[in-house]
Amino acid sequence: MEMLSKSARTRQLIIEKTASVFNTRGYAGTSMADLTAATGLTKGSIYGNFENKDAVALAVFDYNYNRVSAYLKEKIQAADHAIERLLVYPDVYRNYLKVPFLRSGCPILNTAAEADDTHPLLRKRASEALEFWKKSIENQVKRGIARGEIKPDTNPAEVAVILISLIEGAFMQAKVTGRTAELKMAMNYLEAMIRSLKI
Repeated sequence: MEMLSKSARTRQLIIEKTASVFNTRGYAGTSMADLTAATGLTKGSIYGNFENKDAVALAVFDYNYNRVSAYLKEKIQAADHAIERLLVYPDVYRNYLKVPFLRSGCPILNTAAEADDTHPLLRKRASEALEFWKKSIENQVKRGIARGEIKPDTNPAEVAVILISLIEGAFMQAKVTGRTAELKMAMNYLEAMIRSLKI
């Protein structure tokens, strides 16, 4: 195992300790005082490792997004059948409160909602993550069609757009209202939609 330099360890500590702060409070709502409180480091120490708050925010977005992606990928790869793989999404998001790093919300949704006009670099990062997510769902559907597990007339792009829209829209409602009833309702609908694709 490769040993990290002191500087790399400090950078990693800053990212890990501020990840939930940024994801909960957003970019604009997170102050330097929040970052120093979360890390226990001085302002100088943070700026010694990152050029500015923007650089911390970008690194944190990558960290939060990569954690969610790795978690989903592990669950998806544990299933073989295309339908079971797609069902990972409603299952995970229906029970998002059981996943510590999802409790503060979806990093793509949180970032996209806030950074649309105010932070072009964060917006670009969220846009790229969304495109990657869409492509990976499309690929799962195409794999399922090729293997004879999903109806051949299924439109992979349509499935991806609807799946993402249901998840993000339901997640947004859960965050705004503090209730999960609508999220569960949407995930039940998504599950039924996915099951209807089976041959």
